[in-house]
Order: sequence, then C-alpha cells, then structure tokens
Amino acid sequence: MPLFRYAVKNQHGETVRGKVEARSESQAAAVLRTRGLLVISVVPLNNESFLAVKELLGGVKYDEVVTFTRQLSTMITAGLPLTQAMSILGQQSKPAMSRMVSEIQREIEGGSTFAKALEKYPRSFSRVYIQLVRAGETGGVMDEVLDRLAENMEKDKEFKAKTKGALIYPVIVLLAMVIVGFIMMVVVVPKLTEMYKDFGADLPFATQLLIDISTFISRYWWLTIVGSVVGFGIFKKWIKTHTGRVAFDSFLMKLPVFGELRAKVTLTEFARTLSLLLGSGISLLQALDIVSESSENILYREALQDASKQVEKGISLSQAISKFGHLFPPILAQMIAVGEETGKLDDVLLKLSVYFQSESEHAIKNMTTALEPMIMIVLGLGVGLMVIAIIMPIYNLTSQF
Repeated sequence: MPLFRYAVKNQHGETVRGKVEARSESQAAAVLRTRGLLVISVVPLNNESFLAVKELLGGVKYDEVVTFTRQLSTMITAGLPLTQAMSILGQQSKPAMSRMVSEIQREIEGGSTFAKALEKYPRSFSRVYIQLVRAGETGGVMDEVLDRLAENMEKDKEFKAKTKGALIYPVIVLLAMVIVGFIMMVVVVPKLTEMYKDFGADLPFATQLLIDISTFISRYWWLTIVGSVVGFGIFKKWIKTHTGRVAFDSFLMKLPVFGELRAKVTLTEFARTLSLLLGSGISLLQALDIVSESSENILYREALQDASKQVEKGISLSQAISKFGHLFPPILAQMIAVGEETGKLDDVLLKLSVYFQSESEHAIKNMTTALEPMIMIVLGLGVGLMVIAIIMPIYNLTSQF
C-alpha cells in the first residue's frame, strides 16, 4: 500500500508528524481521525519532493481560490460549520491549496477569526476578500457575503478569460514575426552577403543596413540576448518607481483601442468591487481606501485616494470623482449622484459594473477586429522592406548585363 506523510494535532494541541499506510489520501485522513487526531496535511510520500517544487513554482492559483469560495459558500449556506466545511475542502483540493486550507482551519480551531487567518495568505486572498469576510463575520451574514464574493470572482474570472482570449492571436503572430525575423538575420542574410561579396556589387543603403544588422546579431548574438534581458530588467525597475508607473500607465491609456479597453476594465472592477463592499456593510470611506489600493492603474489609484479625502471632508462621491473627467466618464458621476440621493448606491454601482462590462466586451471585439489588419499591415511592411533590400542588388546586377 502507498505511504503517506502526515501532520496532525493530538489531544494536547501538539503537532505530530509521521507516516501512515493507506490506499488514498482520503482513507489516510480517515484513519488518522479515528485515532482522535486533527488532520493538518496528508501528502503521498513518493510525490512529496515533486509537490514541494510544484508548490514553490506555481502555488495556489486564482481559479482555485474562486472554486474554494464558491464551494465554501454552498456549504455554509447549507448549514455546515466553518471548520467542517474547511476540512472537507482541504481533503478534495490540490496539494498546495489543501495545505493552505488546513493551516487556515488550524488557525480557526485555535481561536482565530476566519478573516485573521486569511491575512496570512495575502498572495491568495486580496484585501477586498479579507475585509468582506470580516464584515460577514461581524454581521453574522457569512453565507450572503461568501455568495456575493463568489459571484463577483466568477464574473471577474470569466471577464479576464475573454480579455486574454482576445490577445492570444496578436501575441502568437508577433512572436512568429520575431522568430522569423531572427532566423532571417542569422541564417538567410549571411548567405546572401557572401554572394554579394563574390560579385563585388555596390549595395544600396537599405541592403547594407540589413547586412550590418545581420552581421552584428550573428557575431554578437549573446550580447543581443544579454542586452534584451538587462533592458527588460531596467524597464521593470523603472515602472516600479512612481514616475515610471505614472508615465507607463499614461502611455497605455493613450493607446488607440487598447487604452479605451483598459479604462473600461478598470471602471468595471471599480464599480463591481465598491458595490460589493458597500452591500456588505463596509463604510464608504473604508471601501474607497480598499478599492484604491486594489487598483493596478496608478492614475485611478491616486484619483480614488484624492476622492476619498474629499468625501472625508463632506463632499459627495459624485462631486469628488467628477473632478477627474479624463478618467471617470460623466455617466459614472451622474449615476452615483442618483444612488446617493436614493440611498441605493450599492445597487446603482452594480448596474454600472454591468454597463461597463458590456462596454468592455464591445471594446474587446473592436480591439480584436482592429488588431488583425494592423498586424497584417505591419507584417507586410516588414517583409516587403526585407524583400526589397534583398532583391535590389540582384536587380542591379542583372540590369548590367
């Protein structure tokens, strides 16, 4: 029978580790529970090293957190205690997720709150997630909060999948262009260069430039790779600075089609997350702070931070964000004003998120439609210029006879 390495808590609260024989992980866990032990983790002994490496490289994925949230919501709604639900989820999850769930379960059984236990895993659970769980625990509405949170994450997952799917084709074509260009420079052009030298022909500027680039890449290919890696590293460090981040985000926002899509995606996340936070009983100021921190675009982050300060001084949210007309469209401020007047700001924001998501999906279609001909034009120009540079000397040679 297979061997499993386990970690358990005994009756005295001490952590005990050892090995047990069983046909499966679930059977091993069941055997340990019959001994009155609290199971923390059960890992196949043969796969332990592989799983450790896999966990180090991959860790817990966003899709796993989405599935965990939906399943936990279903179990809590059905009336299962939190610790029992966590135990079940820990047994049926993947190794990395199972270990994390078991640790969270151990923290809860040790007297910690669910939200406080989640704080130890900021890479898997965002501040929005943790604050919503805390609000659910405080208000005694954990089932409702988890259901709304799961629904929000599922929509976000589906939307990200659509966005990534729209970018797959352009990325593949661009990569193919780079690979083909590199092969031409390293393999094809050097052979043509030798032929031109044999004929002793005068080369046009375009051909000479192509040959010089090819010669440099062929001789100093290692320098090209090192330079690209170093340049990318410098760029990554630069965009981590405030000046770099502002400049880069501003550049992306000004791009045709893509900039509009990026703005719509950000507005969708803002409206949906703020609606979720307000609907869970979190104050507007606290919700704005959380939303601003979770925004990846520094322009929107700083605008929301400034809006939060204005709201704290007594100005309405609609007036505060209307000052940033280049980031927030007029419809957003107008609808928020309606929500503030009627006292249904969370409902209005939810409707706005649906509207902006619909606009984002149209922007994705427009981007896909626009990118295909643009890529073909760029590809055609690149290939055309290379062909002209290669053929011109041959044409000049043939015209001399």
